[in-house]
Amino acid sequence: MTTTIQIHDQTFEILIQKENIAKRTRLIGIQLNLDYEKRCPIFIGVLNGCFLFMADLLKEVTIPCEVAFVKVSSYQGTNSSGKIKETLGLPENLHNRDIIVVEDIVDTGFTLSYLLQAIQEQKPASVKVCSLLLKPEALKTPIEALEYVGFEIANEFVVGYGLDYDGLGRNLTDIYSVKTVLPALAEM
Repeated sequence: MTTTIQIHDQTFEILIQKENIAKRTRLIGIQLNLDYEKRCPIFIGVLNGCFLFMADLLKEVTIPCEVAFVKVSSYQGTNSSGKIKETLGLPENLHNRDIIVVEDIVDTGFTLSYLLQAIQEQKPASVKVCSLLLKPEALKTPIEALEYVGFEIANEFVVGYGLDYDGLGRNLTDIYSVKTVLPALAEM
């Protein structure tokens, strides 16, 4: 196992190993099976970062369910533009349905708040959020629907297991945190 990696100008060190991710994902899947027994939720994955976590999570889900994806972004390059843009919109059949939004990471909460508001406009039966990672120190808006969290981490930049740095690192099986912070990352 590689304990440090280099992406572009940054060095990252291992934060969460793939075995720990798999164990936590299995436990979340078990809890979802119990919580949504005899229901058929719609899992809505937030692209691009959620794709590995959502795929592994759904392998643990044994209840009937549907799957959809949404793509929203507030970043241009390495900086937040402050404006949220939907590039792949929400499904239009969410009325009176149980919704589980699947995120790779919740940091400021702005994008997730925007998405949850858009979902609520369709009057679903329930909405919960399942996120692999949560940065409690970075939250700038409360997320009441955040029900399932894999790991709480410090407010540091991470890559791997779906998370990227300037487009690279999503395919890594472990999660790495940055060792050295350049000004561009400090602004994220």
